[in-house]
Amino acid sequence: MFYVYVLKSKKNDKLYTGHTEDLERRIMEHNTKNDRTKFSCVNGPWELVFFETFGTRSEAMKYERFLKSGTGREYIKEKMAEV
Repeated sequence: MFYVYVLKSKKNDKLYTGHTEDLERRIMEHNTKNDRTKFSCVNGPWELVFFETFGTRSEAMKYERFLKSGTGREYIKEKMAEV
């Protein structure tokens, strides 16, 4: 199973979108200084605000690309407003 996820920075409300096979591990990696990319390090800590599951990596990658598009970013903003 693959996950597409959106994290929100607790520091400055920026969003990060990605995909993974292990959602718990990946969120932990984003919040661990040792394994952060520059973007994660500067903007963390992170909290999970949205995720969906997929049967294949290719489906997850396709959906991740959609969420990173203008339409996808608007969709995420609408979903977050519902909560």
